[in-house]
Amino acid sequence: MKKNAFFLIALLAIHLLGSLPAGAASEAFLAEMARHLNCFPLQLASVSNQEISIVNEDLCLAAIYKATGMKPLWVNENGPGKNAAVILRFLENAETEGLRAGDYNVAGIKSLWQSRQLDHLAELDTQLTLNFLKYSHDVSQGRIIPFKIDPALFAEAGNQHFKPVQVVEQALSAPDLARYIGDLPPAHIYYRKLREALRFYRDIAGAGGWEMVAEGRTLRPGDRDERVRQIRQRLARTGEIGSTAENETLYDEQLVPVIKRFQKKFGLEEDGIIGKKTMTALNTTVAEIISKIILNMTRWRWQEHELGRRYIMVNIANYDLKAVADGRVELEMAVIVGKFQHQTPVFSSRVQYLDFNPFWNIPPSIARNEELPELRKDRHYLVNRKVRLFSGWGRDAAELNSTTIDWASVSPAEMDRYKLRQDPGSWNALGPVKLMFPNRYDVYIHGTPAQELFEHNIRNFSHGCIRASQPLALAEFALSEEEQEWSMEKIQEIVTLGKREIINVTSPLLVHITYQTVWVDNQGTIRFNSDSYGRDGKLAEILFAAADNAAGSTSNKTDNE
Repeated sequence: MKKNAFFLIALLAIHLLGSLPAGAASEAFLAEMARHLNCFPLQLASVSNQEISIVNEDLCLAAIYKATGMKPLWVNENGPGKNAAVILRFLENAETEGLRAGDYNVAGIKSLWQSRQLDHLAELDTQLTLNFLKYSHDVSQGRIIPFKIDPALFAEAGNQHFKPVQVVEQALSAPDLARYIGDLPPAHIYYRKLREALRFYRDIAGAGGWEMVAEGRTLRPGDRDERVRQIRQRLARTGEIGSTAENETLYDEQLVPVIKRFQKKFGLEEDGIIGKKTMTALNTTVAEIISKIILNMTRWRWQEHELGRRYIMVNIANYDLKAVADGRVELEMAVIVGKFQHQTPVFSSRVQYLDFNPFWNIPPSIARNEELPELRKDRHYLVNRKVRLFSGWGRDAAELNSTTIDWASVSPAEMDRYKLRQDPGSWNALGPVKLMFPNRYDVYIHGTPAQELFEHNIRNFSHGCIRASQPLALAEFALSEEEQEWSMEKIQEIVTLGKREIINVTSPLLVHITYQTVWVDNQGTIRFNSDSYGRDGKLAEILFAAADNAAGSTSNKTDNE
């Protein structure tokens, strides 16, 4: 415990005993309270100049109680109050949010519940405060531990500006504490549907899960095999097929559409052939599915809780984009996202303007690593792609003839001084339009002339930006609520003219770039897809190991355990 933490606790004890208001808790009770105002190593918060900050290591209850009136918050000498019972109920039901009751010392709190000894009551009050704060942070913002372990991979994880004192003050002033706590998780449909799916699969787990299907040859419609019986039984457990034909060993025509729907559910080719990938999906255990759902609920907590009335949602892991207005999906399309070595980041922003017939200013990294090697092989490489070369990045830079330069003598470092700009047109790498929204990653959504790439199931080909398969339809959606009417014909006219034009977007349109490997579609069907960036395993390792460590920690144990 830090020196200033000892000082703060001692100072609070003096205040507690020296400024006791009439009608307040007894001196003996407050003395017991002061004894329990410790600092806890939570990787959640700490005291710095008597201020609590999420980015440090300790949570000092002394600071909480000093800021909230130097009195018990949930308990009096007659026992726990109404709000104490509300807090305990949420901690007990933490599993419904993909959390674990064991992480919030539920057993220790319940062991103190009936006691009327002052030291037990004081400990009960502080334990309720401590674990209410832990739960509030975890259920609303997600654990910050992944960010601390791997800031590059989990840049969006946790809220580094969580204010424990503010949360306690809001809870104390809330007319309905249960409603206040219940509103902490994301309220949007994507999170709610995952919570429902979690309950569904936990019920299946409670009933024993399902048996694994034996390995064997690929199964096609018309085949008869004992494993078809096992597959039917597996599908029946998740309600994808009725139980009446569970014992049938023939892979008949009635089973084919069921298998195709299952393949779609797991992001597989919908061919009705039960090969290795389909068999692997069938043999995914219920425990693995539950873990994946929890990981993706965690990811939603890291992002904006309010998605907005109109928004664009990009799911990197599923290579798709949805345009949503008033809860209705108006547009859905395939997208291309960043390569593994150029991963598209997760963040939220707001569309500011559309750039029709855009120039493409080739980033220096691409000029160094990709353009220069091609120029060394062919001096006409830029000219053939209608890319112009400038002497620098300033406005007064002179245009150069790229075919007259000895590119073999130009080093990658020297390449940085040149500006390469591709003119608008059907050849332009950004397509007919790009949607611009401020972000620190310099990422935006744009079209592409390489439409053939959308035929691939795995579409991670970009340097981080998002290529949309229907950019003009997306532009029409973006402009659909502007004062000036924008029809597709008018948009097409601008593109045909080939002249760059900037159109500001004044009506609110949010953009949410997500990474969801499990979600629930518009028909209420849970969907799974491949973890293209390999994030699930790393996050599970961090998150569940952290939960195990927290459960084994002695920081939550009570004196009478």
